[in-house]
Amino acid sequence: MTANQWTYLFVSLTFGLYLFIGWRSRVKDTRGFYVAGQGVPAIANGAATAADWMSAASFISMAGLISFLGYDGSIYLIGWTGGYVLLALLLAPYLRKFGKYTVPDFVGDRYYSQTARVVAAICAVFVSMTYVAGQMRGVGIVFSRFLGVEIEIGVGIGMLIVAFFAVLGGMKGITWTQVAQYIVLIFAFLIPSFAISSKLTGNPIPQISFVFSDIVPKLNQISVDLGFKEYTQPFATKGMLDVLCITIALMVGTAGLPHVIVRFYTVPSVRAARYSAGWALLFIALLYTTAPALAAFARYNLITSLHGKPIEEVESLEWVKSWKQTKLLNVVDKNGDGIVQFAPGTGFKSVDGEVVPIKENNNEIYFDRDIIVLSTPEVAGLAPWVIALVAAGGLAAALSTAAGLMLVISSSCAHDVYYRLLNPEATEKQRLLVGRIMIGVAVLIAGYFGINPPGFVGQVVAFAFGLAAASFFPAILLGIFDKRTNREGAVAGMAVGIIFTGGFIIIDKFIVTDHQLYKHISSEGIGTIGMILNFVVTLTVSHLTPPPPQEVQDLVESVRHPRGAGEASEH
Repeated sequence: MTANQWTYLFVSLTFGLYLFIGWRSRVKDTRGFYVAGQGVPAIANGAATAADWMSAASFISMAGLISFLGYDGSIYLIGWTGGYVLLALLLAPYLRKFGKYTVPDFVGDRYYSQTARVVAAICAVFVSMTYVAGQMRGVGIVFSRFLGVEIEIGVGIGMLIVAFFAVLGGMKGITWTQVAQYIVLIFAFLIPSFAISSKLTGNPIPQISFVFSDIVPKLNQISVDLGFKEYTQPFATKGMLDVLCITIALMVGTAGLPHVIVRFYTVPSVRAARYSAGWALLFIALLYTTAPALAAFARYNLITSLHGKPIEEVESLEWVKSWKQTKLLNVVDKNGDGIVQFAPGTGFKSVDGEVVPIKENNNEIYFDRDIIVLSTPEVAGLAPWVIALVAAGGLAAALSTAAGLMLVISSSCAHDVYYRLLNPEATEKQRLLVGRIMIGVAVLIAGYFGINPPGFVGQVVAFAFGLAAASFFPAILLGIFDKRTNREGAVAGMAVGIIFTGGFIIIDKFIVTDHQLYKHISSEGIGTIGMILNFVVTLTVSHLTPPPPQEVQDLVESVRHPRGAGEASEH
């Protein structure tokens, strides 16, 4: 069987499984729709959390970014994993003890303000829509390459699948689907990594071969010979300040992501929330400790497979032909010497969806960062079924996170705005209907941005983390640990954080596209500055206005108090 035939088989089987789980998990009440009835076992919730958190950015794009950035790409590893630890240890147990369905619910009740609830709901929708755009792009890329359809059609298929199990089963359907998706994605990531590690170094364990073999020194030398900086040289592609800001934004953004936080409401108790956090960290570590090794292997294989080879030989490779059709790979013999060469700098640019060469630069190979992981098994010459497994894993990663984000958007609109503000007398049936309608609307918007993304998958997701860092993290942290923070401060801080950060990203990506105004901090790192502004505004306004009512201060004390965790978890 060919790789495409294996892909059709694996995608059909996995999609059938997801749809079956969604059908079997359908719900008829809002508790099941929003928090899966709070009856998910800790280990299952850990797997679902890992799948929810390890999106297309982790599976498809992160290793690609590390492969291109080298040492500087470690910001994604440090930021995302460090952020999850921060969330699991510092915030999740207290939020679970508070006992609300959503982050806007927590913000609205903690800050005794419907305005705060609305601002938080708007922030949740904004963050989630930005995040889900990256997932839809990932779905489109996989379908475009392995099923031979246009990216637009691939995005449409992904939209339908997500809408089905999210609309029917809500959080319950999403949770058990994500458990299955985690199993698919982790095997899809580890199997080719083990195979390539064994092939290149003789050691099948990528984490060990990455550290103790000669593959990294070889890659360093090849990079220098081609005119690049050493692969492991720090701050070769990004300034130190930008690296620091991006790392912090990713870290605190992780701790403020509403679709991850809501996962801790699906377990029966605070104790189970802690255990599920531990399980999730273990499941996440399996992929995140493998990614740096896979990134190095991928870059080494790409350079040795393409650089210095005759153009006819390169263009005859089946994987080159296939990926060129997606417009995510291009090879052009600029100088007419018949030999393909890698070189530093940007050798290509995008013009009306086409990748065209820049004559002034000597680089003759364009490789989209988002196809590194997906193409690596082909470049390494692995079996067709492994290539297909990676495609199925990429889809699982993208769809699992997209589903969680859809529910956040739905709950923000249907629960936090419609039920809590517009129609408090709404019946269960009415609330479920509105929730399902909002998922449909969100899927359509996400599909548009999946077809017209503002950047690479990892880059777009980094924007979402920055927005979460600038809006939610200060409100949640101060809401738990500072009794004096009041509604005026929280509303002002969230508004300033999200407007500043969102405005910066929009200007930097769509208006001032030459990046001349902001040389030291990129759009991926600006969330750190937005977060600092949020903290400053929140604390300043809170201390210039009256303190929260005594009952709210007592509530904050009770949430932090270790006693009564069992009772609180039943609410």
